[in-house]
Amino acid sequence: MQTNLPLGFLLVVAAGAMVGNFMLPFKRQRTWKWENTWLVFTLVALVAIPLAVAFATAPNLLSIYAACSARDLLPSLLFGFGWGIAQVLFGITVANLGMALGFAIVISLGSTFGTLVPLIVQRPDVLASGKGALLLSGMAGMLAGTAVCGYAGRLRERAEAAPGQRQGSAFRASMVLAVVCGFLAPMINFGFAFGSGIVRQALQLGVAPGNTSFVVWPAVLLGGLLPNIGYAAYLLTRNRTWGLFRGVWPDAGWSVLAGLLWAGALLLYGIASRQLGALGTSAGWGLYQILMIISANVSGLVTGEWSGAGRRPVRALLAGLALLAVATVSMSLANR
Repeated sequence: MQTNLPLGFLLVVAAGAMVGNFMLPFKRQRTWKWENTWLVFTLVALVAIPLAVAFATAPNLLSIYAACSARDLLPSLLFGFGWGIAQVLFGITVANLGMALGFAIVISLGSTFGTLVPLIVQRPDVLASGKGALLLSGMAGMLAGTAVCGYAGRLRERAEAAPGQRQGSAFRASMVLAVVCGFLAPMINFGFAFGSGIVRQALQLGVAPGNTSFVVWPAVLLGGLLPNIGYAAYLLTRNRTWGLFRGVWPDAGWSVLAGLLWAGALLLYGIASRQLGALGTSAGWGLYQILMIISANVSGLVTGEWSGAGRRPVRALLAGLALLAVATVSMSLANR
């Protein structure tokens, strides 16, 4: 496929801005609770759009899956299930910590674990090379930036706490969830990486090589669907909020928009990485990560998440974001 660098980078910018703001519609809900919104978001992002794209690019999709063995399908499904747990934790983390802090911590940790684990398992020799040194320095910067962002969140909590209010326990619990989420989040990449059996069957049944990733997409997201729907259904039952679905508008529209932003960003980045060619997994991925974090933080600041925190926490947050940006560039250069 012929590359188009300007178009590729433009699509990466759009994708990063979209995924960085996909939870912004959650702030606009009127009567629905988190679980109502999450259920509709999940059905749109993990079912409707992936299946629509897969059938559009591979009309014989069901025949492809029927030709796959359990050995072909299970890796994508199981890694997708692990990522689905991360997706639930991500929704809870952002709800508790806000878009700015939640995105910064989860995305940076996900990038670090997602890069380090495959290297240790598949190419430990790289760690002793110059490229490995650049990667390790980038990962160290990621962890340092995450720590500074966490410190900024702690400062914000102290600044916004009412006199005599007990501090720390809820914030620490949210940070633990963010770390677990960051560790599990890269499993979506593993689901695609180990989907070679599905890709092989798709190629044998006439799917164009550039469209095979869209065939793997529903399999990975189907695994992620189970924990997302399961947790939302549990909360809907426990909190007795099923009845809130009777009031559809405008909350349903905001939930659908969140799903469109999330799935649309993933689709756009997939197209962008093909337009960028060899730069897609280095400069393109780094730009995508940086824009995701920056756009989430801009939206978080604009919507008043840090309005009562004062200057010191905001400065600490900006310092942490600067470290994350430098670390992302370092890791991108190492992935050239």
